Amino acid sequence: MSEAAVKNTRTLVGRVVSDKRAKTVTVLIERRAAHELYGKIVARSRKYHAHDEKGEYKMGDMVEIAEGRPISKTKAWVVTRLVEKAKMV
Repeated sequence: MSEAAVKNTRTLVGRVVSDKRAKTVTVLIERRAAHELYGKIVARSRKYHAHDEKGEYKMGDMVEIAEGRPISKTKAWVVTRLVEKAKMV
């Protein structure tokens, strides 16, 4: 039963833009969509606060987040996995 529930959750992939808060990362999700009037493809973005229990994800990491129950006022997403580690300069 729980496997079916996990399968139906929304997941998004984005980049961690802030890891300053305790147990929380801010993830920037970018998508490309057609402009309503002109039809030109434009970049749209939105930030989500995601729960990171161990504090293992750092700024610049590409992560997958899944929607879950509300954890706090602004946080209802959980980091599920690391897609790509941040590149060291």
